[in-house]
Amino acid sequence: MKKFKKNILITGSSSGIGWKIAQILSKNKNNNIIINSRNLKKLKKSSEGLGNCKFVIGDVTKIKDLKKIGNKIKNIDVLICNVGNGKSAKPGEEKKEDWVKSLNENFFSAVDTIKIFEKKLIKSKGMIICISSVCGIEYVKDAPVTYSVSKSALNTFVKCYSKILGPKGVKLNAIAPGNIMFEGSVWQKKLKTNQVKVKNFLKNEVSLQKIGSSSDIAETVNFIISNSNFITGSVFVIDGGQTKNF
Repeated sequence: MKKFKKNILITGSSSGIGWKIAQILSKNKNNNIIINSRNLKKLKKSSEGLGNCKFVIGDVTKIKDLKKIGNKIKNIDVLICNVGNGKSAKPGEEKKEDWVKSLNENFFSAVDTIKIFEKKLIKSKGMIICISSVCGIEYVKDAPVTYSVSKSALNTFVKCYSKILGPKGVKLNAIAPGNIMFEGSVWQKKLKTNQVKVKNFLKNEVSLQKIGSSSDIAETVNFIISNSNFITGSVFVIDGGQTKNF
């Protein structure tokens, strides 16, 4: 039986976790990878690194750009919502604009993208995976409250909206990473600034006492795609044993 290629769009994928997801998924020749970014120069370079895969430029936090992206991609089987930003006001110093910005970048960037592609995903009986955070699972010291709340909202959306999409044949799940290392990540910067502090944090707060890699998240995405027959409405926590909620 002939295997049809899966069209997979990964938002925010010219670098970091998104790029690693694209790299891992591109190893399967039945996957047709489409990467996305706001930066055309980075997109072209990242595309070349993935064997000249397809790409679409656009900011998924802007409806105008999203509509253009939606018009360019006629068929889609898997949507991976990876855009997010953990930088925000310090806890207790939030202003209205900080809340709006964080919700737009970490919640609506996924919700609006899903709505743009919803009909096409229903047609293909497709799948959606949102990259969230453990900050949306439980309190993480020093994490911006705006970020934590926006990721918590995303996790709740995944739980609730999976019930809407499920009867239509679409599976919706999320991955909540803990501390992940990649080029330009906050943990790379923290290690350069205070290695002792990071080691103490990992020893006291993370069961496996180490930082995860973007490959850990990418392989989880690959697992969900490959074993998704009976998986929807789940939030997969990949944090090395940091979270304490049962």
